[in-house]
Amino acid sequence: MSAVDESRARTHGSPIEHTEPVVVIIGSGAGGGTLAYELTAQGVPCVVLEAGPYLTGEDYVNDEWEAFNQMAWLDMRTTSGGWRVARDFPNLPAWIVKAVGGSTTHWSGATPRFMAHEFRARTTYGEVEGASLLDWPITLEELAPYYDRAERAMGSTHRHGRPALPANNNYTVFANGAERIGYRHYATGPYATNATPYDGRPASIQDGFNFQGDKNGSKWSTLVREIPRALATGRLDLRPNCQAVRISCAESGSVDAVEYLDARGDLHKQAARAVCVAGNSIESPRLLLMSASAQHPDGLANSSGQVGRNYMRHLTASAYAKFERPVRMHRGETMAGIIADEARHDTSRGFAGGFYMETLALGPAFLASFLEPGAWGREFTSWLDAYAHLAGMWIVGEDMPRPGNRITLNHDVLDQHGLPVPNVHFDDHPNDIAMRGYACSVADQLYGAVDALAVHHTPPYPSTHNLGTCRMSADPQDGVVDRWGRAHDVPNLYVSDGSQMTTGGAANPTLTIVALAIRQAEHLCEQMARGEL
Repeated sequence: MSAVDESRARTHGSPIEHTEPVVVIIGSGAGGGTLAYELTAQGVPCVVLEAGPYLTGEDYVNDEWEAFNQMAWLDMRTTSGGWRVARDFPNLPAWIVKAVGGSTTHWSGATPRFMAHEFRARTTYGEVEGASLLDWPITLEELAPYYDRAERAMGSTHRHGRPALPANNNYTVFANGAERIGYRHYATGPYATNATPYDGRPASIQDGFNFQGDKNGSKWSTLVREIPRALATGRLDLRPNCQAVRISCAESGSVDAVEYLDARGDLHKQAARAVCVAGNSIESPRLLLMSASAQHPDGLANSSGQVGRNYMRHLTASAYAKFERPVRMHRGETMAGIIADEARHDTSRGFAGGFYMETLALGPAFLASFLEPGAWGREFTSWLDAYAHLAGMWIVGEDMPRPGNRITLNHDVLDQHGLPVPNVHFDDHPNDIAMRGYACSVADQLYGAVDALAVHHTPPYPSTHNLGTCRMSADPQDGVVDRWGRAHDVPNLYVSDGSQMTTGGAANPTLTIVALAIRQAEHLCEQMARGEL
């Protein structure tokens, strides 16, 4: 018996049995929530285990820190490595949501697609020293019809006839700077926030509270769309406040059940026809590692040793510019502007891959926390005093997968259930550092072109794009799952979130996660129809 098994047995005793085999989906965010709807709509009974509560628009508060404490995944985690997050936020390496809908309730709404070359990163970029690049086992051409379906489901602006969001002052500054330095590919989208009513969701009221749950409901999330529709089929059993702690295997090698803890701490065991893990790129590998057994001594689906490895968080930085006249960046949608000119692959810039620039506005409380953690004094407070005169952008780009950037179990630190917490280790690759430096210099040029008085570059803050750790690969030795997200080692175990992504690309990942989930649901239904699941 492993140390995890001993801790679980000692703390929680024998499980309460649920013996009817169903598809068990762990997590209700972009991957899990989409999968639940797509499967139940095709007649497949599903149980969704969600570790957090069932919050709705009525529960949300338009206050940054109160909303953060209400929604965020605040369970203990530890952090190591050379990235600055390990110094500034050692117990909070990721800024994600623990609630029904997952981080789709917190996300900005940006929906760019991956480009063709990003699915062929190893072929396109060549050998990048210190990186573990692979080509995806699928192509843009294969995923394109599922991107179409995802964009229509999410209501992406600028796509399929959907109108654009209106420009706010933050975007006007951003777009004018882009024009003056020669960029051509900029717009207020694509974003999955309604400019006009669509699919049962109202138009944006431009209230600025996007990261706090969106009380208005104009932003797409699985909480707003997929979960209610799945429940309406009568085939979804949604279980909030239920933390999965182990996936068990039968002697045949297939997974047969998921053990989970309910809100009272009672242990349950749900029989499974198939298991789809969609707990984010930290909790998904953690669960697989905690599911070690005699059949899988190094963790479930981990014969390759790749579970937890190749963690990516996207290259990120922010830039805030100070102007003589008021901008009032907080008015309008939090993020409703994107520049795509730098998303290309062009090594003359000194790095592989590319990045996007996207408008960003934080409220005064979050700006004080993330502008320069640990800073104090007049120089720092002068930026807060100038809040109404600031414009802001977020820089998001492709970071390099590295085998040493990984999620492991920290047996020296236990969570509230007595289980080992995940440790998130990350070191920036030289390519990441070069891209960030170049991107920040471009931000200086853009804001300088519209007469900014000064520009401040923020350090990276807790990760909102958590990718890799259970990556797709053609060769089972290189990854954890195949081209459908099915584990190489286990025939009825799937990974359904961003952890299956082979490389990170430059694009915000939610659209790709949803497209992959729609495609995976179609595959699961075909497998079931053939009697193979």
